[in-house]
Amino acid sequence: MFKYLFSPIKIGTMEVRNRIAMPPMSNGYGAADGTVTEKMLDYYEARAKGGVGLVIVEATAPNDARKHLPISPGLFDDKQIPSWRELAKAVHGHGARLATQLFDAGPESLSFLSGVQPVGPSPVAGRYFRQIPRELSIEEIEGVIDDFAEAAKRGREAGLDAIEIHAAHGYAMVGSFLSPFFNKRTDVYGGSLEGRLKLLVEIIKRIKARAGGDFPIVVRISGDDRVPGGRTLQETQFIAPILVEAGVDAFEVSGGTIPTTFWAVVPPSGTPLALNAPFAEALKQVVSVPVICVGRINSPQLAEFILESGKADMVSMGRALMADPEMPKKAAAGDLEDIAPCVADNYGCIGAAMAGRPPTCIVNPAMGKEKEMAIVPAEKPKRVLVAGGGPAGLEAARVAALRGHQVALLEKEGKLGGQLNLASVPSHMQELSQLIKYLSRQVEKAGVKVELGKEVTPELVDEMKPDVVIVATGACPLTPDDIPGVDNERVVTAWDVLAGKAVTAARNVVILGGGLVGCETADFLAETGDNPAVGRTAVTIVEMLGDVALDMPSEVKHLLMQRLHAKGVKIL
Repeated sequence: MFKYLFSPIKIGTMEVRNRIAMPPMSNGYGAADGTVTEKMLDYYEARAKGGVGLVIVEATAPNDARKHLPISPGLFDDKQIPSWRELAKAVHGHGARLATQLFDAGPESLSFLSGVQPVGPSPVAGRYFRQIPRELSIEEIEGVIDDFAEAAKRGREAGLDAIEIHAAHGYAMVGSFLSPFFNKRTDVYGGSLEGRLKLLVEIIKRIKARAGGDFPIVVRISGDDRVPGGRTLQETQFIAPILVEAGVDAFEVSGGTIPTTFWAVVPPSGTPLALNAPFAEALKQVVSVPVICVGRINSPQLAEFILESGKADMVSMGRALMADPEMPKKAAAGDLEDIAPCVADNYGCIGAAMAGRPPTCIVNPAMGKEKEMAIVPAEKPKRVLVAGGGPAGLEAARVAALRGHQVALLEKEGKLGGQLNLASVPSHMQELSQLIKYLSRQVEKAGVKVELGKEVTPELVDEMKPDVVIVATGACPLTPDDIPGVDNERVVTAWDVLAGKAVTAARNVVILGGGLVGCETADFLAETGDNPAVGRTAVTIVEMLGDVALDMPSEVKHLLMQRLHAKGVKIL
């Protein structure tokens, strides 16, 4: 079934057991001093145990003053080596390889943490924190290069198998030097594409000299910046062979810029699958080293297609491995229906991290809690009644049954899934329905007794006499009773619209509330009228706060707002 996905591959001197990599994704599970904690080790070890070939640890600071996030791993001090050595031992113990991504935040450094003004190629304000960095002198650039080399050397001493350099997305130190938007220098480090490339070339050469010529280097790069005036795919093809000559052993090909086209960096539901595969394929045409494709590769079947069709030599599957650490093992065994699907909602994995919280996963509650939420047999099996067949009820029933309890799940509606059935209706959100299918199969496989069309009442609980009742009945829509006319038959809830219970043929719709539900319902209903066969549906959103969609991740909101504007939705 998977001729290519589970074949070994070499990156320089490093042999990887299969073609699946876990790309770097910041999680904040480490310690404030940059060392690896037990929580962080457990997280990465679970993915190695699950069968991934190469683990690439998240953005790791080579300099203490220029961190990516308040809690960032570090390789800027020899005292950090022992904790990294423990991580390497854990990952290697399951047959996987370990690398980390060296990430100097540069212009996007958090000055409120270090008390030091950020530095970069030129005094051009960063897009996130709008800080104006101080332009680096030639002598200071030499120090940046040395930081990377020393960090790579420490990594190798700790037992890492390779190093990745973050040079993508027109972002951070290396990415901003490569970007014509942020690099306005007129010396040897700017002015031309070759000049903007010089810092990266010198970092590569210094790492090879300091850590060893046989120590593999992977470079993460944007195939195309996806913004007017940014680096094009053809220009990336031009610089790739130069980087190989400098010592690069593989490329991890992404796309887009941060934050301008952040949606392309972590593409959410509704965006094209494997959207960077054309970029990876184009790079393969000009280099002989392995090319890794990253970006919305969410299933082993899709990964195999990318490899088989020659678009890439490896695939990075980040959020898919967050959702199911055992995805590689399950795929190799042919247990495809048992793989928990990544639905690319970006709420837990990206939204939480952007808000400064440790990331989570709506599909995998155990993410980041691998030990404390490990499923172990119950000391005393009980009779468990779960009221509600939505995602929470299904997951609770699944876990309880796997622990050995006798579980009955009752759902008053005629089908499982609860509000996921509604959430998957709006445009670009259909992938959420995969979670219903997955959880429904898992409760059946675990031996849960499921009864549809049956409501849990106090009388029924008295009759069934369970040891435990888990209430997972979900929420109800709030309808204010102090608005004149709210009881009119033409006033309906978004739930009624999405469930098909309310007529959606209205041509002029006002939506009260501009949160996630209101905005997605507007996207579902609005039509411009350009197609006379469809006609126009004018939609106006009324929101009491200063902005709409405040409960959505930025990259999801970005695309949604583009669609609302294109459809002529008014926002008051």
